[in-house]
Amino acid sequence: MKIIISPAKSLDFESTVPTDLYTQPLFLDQSEKLNKKLKTLSKNKLSDLMSISSDLAALNYDRNQDWKTPFTKNNAKQAIYAFTGAVFQGIDVNSLEEEKIQILQDRLRILSGLYGLLKPLDLIQPYRLEMGTKLKVGRKENLYKFWDTTVAEALNEELADGELLVNLASTEYFKVIPKKVLKVPMITPVFKDFKNGQYKTIMTYAKKARGFMVRYIIDNNITTIEELKGFDIEKYRFSEEMSSGNELVFTR
Repeated sequence: MKIIISPAKSLDFESTVPTDLYTQPLFLDQSEKLNKKLKTLSKNKLSDLMSISSDLAALNYDRNQDWKTPFTKNNAKQAIYAFTGAVFQGIDVNSLEEEKIQILQDRLRILSGLYGLLKPLDLIQPYRLEMGTKLKVGRKENLYKFWDTTVAEALNEELADGELLVNLASTEYFKVIPKKVLKVPMITPVFKDFKNGQYKTIMTYAKKARGFMVRYIIDNNITTIEELKGFDIEKYRFSEEMSSGNELVFTR
């Protein structure tokens, strides 16, 4: 079973990492092309392109200018320890048993606008580039066109016949993986909370639940759909009647 998640905008490059293990991103050459384009954009251009404040634009302008290869432990950090958003809070890698870090490395993949596809221990440098950003690079109109089938084909190389791919990424990010290219079907867990008389996806809770499910899969060595249905963290329960096709709905 492989798992895909989205990255986070919030980053931590200050705290220390409890492991010396690291790997290099698979598509660093493509990342360099994207960064070369980002380096040409002024703070005002970044603000307009990404719909961010002038302060955030200034921060990311500096990040773009400072970004350089090769990546080392002195100028970069392992992705799973660098991202700090809700999904990653749910995973809580710092409390993961040391022997399970390699399992996480084998099974989890992080989609990224700049890096394409990351393993947890891949080194990254600070950046902000959401997959939905309409950044034109050469003849490619946006990042979906830039990555094209690259990410899906890389996943195919890792997936064994019949292996499950669990999609815990946001719609913005999993759109970079054309379903027709994948050699296995994607299973997409959906998390809904009961509010105002109906079940609905509340994104604040859903993001953290995605992280909880990653942790559940790793902690319990989940490999089948039936085992996946046993997810019960934070009072979520599988709903047979609300699930359909490749979408597994969990409610609370």
